[in-house]
Amino acid sequence: MPRPAAPRGGQLPAELFDLLFAGHAPEQWADGETLFMQDDPPDRVFGIVKGAVEISLYSPDGRKIVANMETPHSLVGEIGALDGGTRTATATCVGKCEVYSISHAQFVDRVTRTPALSRAIIGLLCARIRWISGEFGDQVMLKVDARLAKRLLFMASAFAADDGWIEISQSELADFLGATRESVNKNLKQWREARILDIRRNGIRILDEERLRAHVALQPPAGGPQR
Repeated sequence: MPRPAAPRGGQLPAELFDLLFAGHAPEQWADGETLFMQDDPPDRVFGIVKGAVEISLYSPDGRKIVANMETPHSLVGEIGALDGGTRTATATCVGKCEVYSISHAQFVDRVTRTPALSRAIIGLLCARIRWISGEFGDQVMLKVDARLAKRLLFMASAFAADDGWIEISQSELADFLGATRESVNKNLKQWREARILDIRRNGIRILDEERLRAHVALQPPAGGPQR
C-alpha cells in the first residue's frame, strides 16, 4: 500500500541491509500492528523488507502527527539502540509488512565491528536529519497549499500506481502536513474543480503537474505557519 515515504537516501544499500540482518528470518506483520510504541524500551531494531511502516508522534491528549513513512531497506528503531533512550515515536505497519528484527545488542555489535556498516548508518542518520530540517522549514516557510502540492508531487514521483493514482486519504494527508483536514479538503476541492487533479475515495491523481508545481513556489505566509 503506497504512502509518503522516507527521505531519499534514508535507506541502507541492499548489501549492507542484508549484512546487518544476516542469519535472521523475515517476520510477517499485519496491517495496523505496531512494531513498538512511543516511550517503549529500545529492545529491537527492525529492517523493512516489504511494505511500509508509519512513524507517528502522539501528544499527551492523544493528538497524532505522522512524522514519516519508512519503506524497504529502511531501519526502524535504530536511534534508541544507539543512545539507549526510549522510543521517540510509535511504529505502525501500513498494509501487510515483512520485516527483519535483531536485538539491541546484536545491532550495536554488528555496526561496531563493520566499518562500512557504521558509515552507512551515519549516512542514514544524516539523511534523516536533512529530511527533518526540510520538513521543519516547510512548516515555517510555506503555506498549507504549497506544502500540500509539494507532498503530492513527491508522492506521485515515487508511489503512484501505473494509472497515476496515489492511494491516500485526506485525513492521512492532513496528518503528514500537520494541518487540519478541512484545510486539505478545501485545497483539494479547488484543484479538482480547476482540473489540476482528480479525487476518489482514498485516492488522488495529478492531472496537471505543471500547474500543481506552480503552487510550491508561492510566497511564504506573512504571519507564520498556516494550519
